[in-house]
Amino acid sequence: MKNSQTLILSKEKFTYNILDSLKTELEVGENPYHLPIEELFTMAARINKKRSFLFVSKVLGKHLPINPNKGLLTAALLAARFLESVKGLECVEKERLLSLFSTRESFQRCSFIPKDVHPVIIGFAETATALGHAFFDCFQAAEYFHTTREELLDGKPVITFEEEHSHATSHRCYIPLEILDNEREIILVDDEMTTGKTAINIIQSIHAKFPRRVYTVVSILDWRSEENQAEFSRLEEALGIEIHVVSLLSGQVRVKQLKEIDNLTKRNEWNGSGEPTVELLQLADFFTATPNASINSLNKSAFIEETGRFGLRSHENIALDGKVSAAASFLKQTRTGGKTLCLGTGEFMYLPMRLAAQMGIGVYYQSTTRSPIYVENKEGYGARFGVNFVNPEDQSVSHFVYNIPPGHYDELFIFFERQVEFEKLQPLLNKLRKLEIKAIKIVFFSELRGE
Repeated sequence: MKNSQTLILSKEKFTYNILDSLKTELEVGENPYHLPIEELFTMAARINKKRSFLFVSKVLGKHLPINPNKGLLTAALLAARFLESVKGLECVEKERLLSLFSTRESFQRCSFIPKDVHPVIIGFAETATALGHAFFDCFQAAEYFHTTREELLDGKPVITFEEEHSHATSHRCYIPLEILDNEREIILVDDEMTTGKTAINIIQSIHAKFPRRVYTVVSILDWRSEENQAEFSRLEEALGIEIHVVSLLSGQVRVKQLKEIDNLTKRNEWNGSGEPTVELLQLADFFTATPNASINSLNKSAFIEETGRFGLRSHENIALDGKVSAAASFLKQTRTGGKTLCLGTGEFMYLPMRLAAQMGIGVYYQSTTRSPIYVENKEGYGARFGVNFVNPEDQSVSHFVYNIPPGHYDELFIFFERQVEFEKLQPLLNKLRKLEIKAIKIVFFSELRGE
């Protein structure tokens, strides 16, 4: 079988041939922790006219399954890099974190950034909600929230901004005013920067209402061109601010379209069938429902406090650790398979990742996504299998899940922040039956509300 993606290495220059249609050339500029590039990402082709390529992370837990500890450690390494490069302080945990990253051992949350560093941290929905939250975990005195694509029934966002290249472009921030109404440093956390326009948009939105002096943009990958970097400099000068940039890998990317991409997704759909056992599990007793509900009247269930969508403070982390441990212990007792996949849904990534990390050996983690990607079952390509379905929490939105080989897992835990009626799960369950998994467990974190 011919590989869909060829990797050529020469003096830190990499060339990826994506589906014989896109030639992507990368030149690495900085790799401060000497992380192997092949451990950080592979590539795929997006079904998106605004941007044709996608860096498919091997450490984020979105499109590819990961050891959940790897996702938590990646965020901690970003925090270590922030401490060193922005604050000029030694990170005593760095060598231990790098060792754990390479050995894939379990990792317990540790707050190694001192109390006199007290920023406001913002994670970008949907892909970086877990990354941002796990980055926040490393601080002793910070506040955190993540942006959301959700619209609330009885809430007005404090700020909004747009992400032009994304499949779902509008971001909203539903938080107490005092989180932003100050002059503290703001840290924006995203998984990858190609142009940096998303970061620029949110800095402009924040600065128009809540001006301050210092912003930091944190991402695993930074592929901004020299012109994109100059845009940051121009923004600094125009607003009289300072913008720091922190990444684990940075460089330049050039993409050339060789030919139109054949949509082979239908041809690559798996036609297997199975009759898994389906079990509903409820974690509402472990977590706290908010008064907030979606503007979508089809789902009246509440969101929960612990996601960070509505703001969290570092002193709340110890209590959250206890909730996660108790819920993970409960879920671990329900396991029936040796090879288990824990699947977060959309923006709801962090708590499922934390739970997966404490559910025992043989547990992998990833999430559903809104992003449509070309599927092709070829070695090295970033989306070898894929199914799409109507989001049970909001049936106006299509979701996708990639890279679940049929028959690969014994059981599947699917995590939903809000409970939904069983009949709304049927489109999803029908698609999952093709994956020949013996047991499917649907996990809810809040209960259905009545009229």
